[in-house]
Amino acid sequence: MIREFIRPCPLCPFCGLVNSHESAYDFAHDSRSSSRMDGRRNSTGLCTKADIAVSENREHDRMTDTVNARGATDSDLYTGAVGATDAVAKRSGGSFGRFAARFAVIGVWLLMIILFGLLEPSTFLTVGAFRTIFGSQQALVFLSAALLCTVIVGEFVDLSVASNFGLSAILVTVLTVTYHWNVWAAAIAAIIASVLVGAVNGLLVVKLGVNTIVVTLGMGTFLLGITLFVSNLMPVSGLPPYFAQIALLNVGGLPISFFLGVVLMLGFAYILTFTPLGRNMRFVGENREVSRLAGVRVTRLRLGAFIVAGLIAGIGGVFAAAATGGFDPAVSQSYLLPVFAATFLGTAILEPGRFNPLGTLIAVYFLATGVLGLQLLGATSWVSSVFYGGVLVIAVTISTVLHAKSR
Repeated sequence: MIREFIRPCPLCPFCGLVNSHESAYDFAHDSRSSSRMDGRRNSTGLCTKADIAVSENREHDRMTDTVNARGATDSDLYTGAVGATDAVAKRSGGSFGRFAARFAVIGVWLLMIILFGLLEPSTFLTVGAFRTIFGSQQALVFLSAALLCTVIVGEFVDLSVASNFGLSAILVTVLTVTYHWNVWAAAIAAIIASVLVGAVNGLLVVKLGVNTIVVTLGMGTFLLGITLFVSNLMPVSGLPPYFAQIALLNVGGLPISFFLGVVLMLGFAYILTFTPLGRNMRFVGENREVSRLAGVRVTRLRLGAFIVAGLIAGIGGVFAAAATGGFDPAVSQSYLLPVFAATFLGTAILEPGRFNPLGTLIAVYFLATGVLGLQLLGATSWVSSVFYGGVLVIAVTISTVLHAKSR
């Protein structure tokens, strides 16, 4: 209901509430002609009391019919408190629906833990199993954060993040083991190489306007070939044992890389939620042209997203090489499907319909729990591909539906 407040008419002592005898309540769905009172003036230019009474009765009947049509049985006609009981009920139902949408996947995760615990209590409900779940997913956490950088600004398909991750991991290993570089210098060089890859991707996509899928697919294949060439098609190992401490240092029973991944995602979430940079990234992802008209530096944000994605992938590759003492270049492509599955599943957690770091972090460990549980039940290595692929299809479907409902 929209109220239209009118100045009192100074000429009529009987209808001092309205000017030109217009109703004080002009509903948005009525035409202006139907919202005017039918009071008439007598020969002196003033309304008669009979005319005013007729007009008030008509106005009261019109408002009563409108309220009844809305199903408001307990409303106040003049204060606008229409359908208070129904409104409370709708708010309650809406609140429950939003709560269910935000935490449904977490509930499924808990049920999955209970189910695997009942089926395999001797192996699943152990400290070792939970250390495996939470202590072995750091590569996936860093790769998911790298993918989120470009996804949030509207570049949904960066297919080169896994290969960029592998490039960093193999470079730090080869430079240290084969060419006898200082391991810290090799790590810095590897990260710089990954940043340059992200910058090239950004220049081709943002500056030259080449399709994102074409650029990143081609770049990913190119980097895979480079890593196989550099490693001579063989896994490379031999990093110094002390270097492993940057990823494997025990903190509370878990490797330090777990906490670094959590800090990365928390920092990312803080930037997106509480800083102008994060809000501008969301804005650009929603509509580039409107963002540009609003004064947002769209080109700079998109290019920066690719560069930061390369930086995060490079750091993740260094941690992965440190944790294993080397790297197998053929392994990097196996991360691509889980990364997309976790990222899209994250849109159904905490912030339905939106890519968000905390939801993605939870999705990573949700997937790890499912794969480990199925393997402990006797499933072979193929189960991970089936599980990740199925979750990706379901996650993309959920993301599409929730995003459509939020519009």
